[in-house]
Amino acid sequence: MNTTTSKLRLGPLPKTETVKVTIALTTALKTDLERYAALHAQTYGVPIDAATLIPHMLEAFMARDRGFKRAAKPRTAVAQRHEKTVPD
Repeated sequence: MNTTTSKLRLGPLPKTETVKVTIALTTALKTDLERYAALHAQTYGVPIDAATLIPHMLEAFMARDRGFKRAAKPRTAVAQRHEKTVPD
């Protein structure tokens, strides 16, 4: 690992199972992702391409999104009863 470069928000990547998804990116975003991949490889000493980084970046983004976390929380029995008694 290169100690002269500060650590990146996205740390070393775990091994995971994958599902292929096709996305369209702006040219500028593709360029930035490629630059990030190069910096990640330099920082952690493991060659990586931008396409491999995208799922990990999305996962990190969603893990930090408070609105998403609130929406994903299981509702308590009290909240479910309240929803049944409040008209739409």
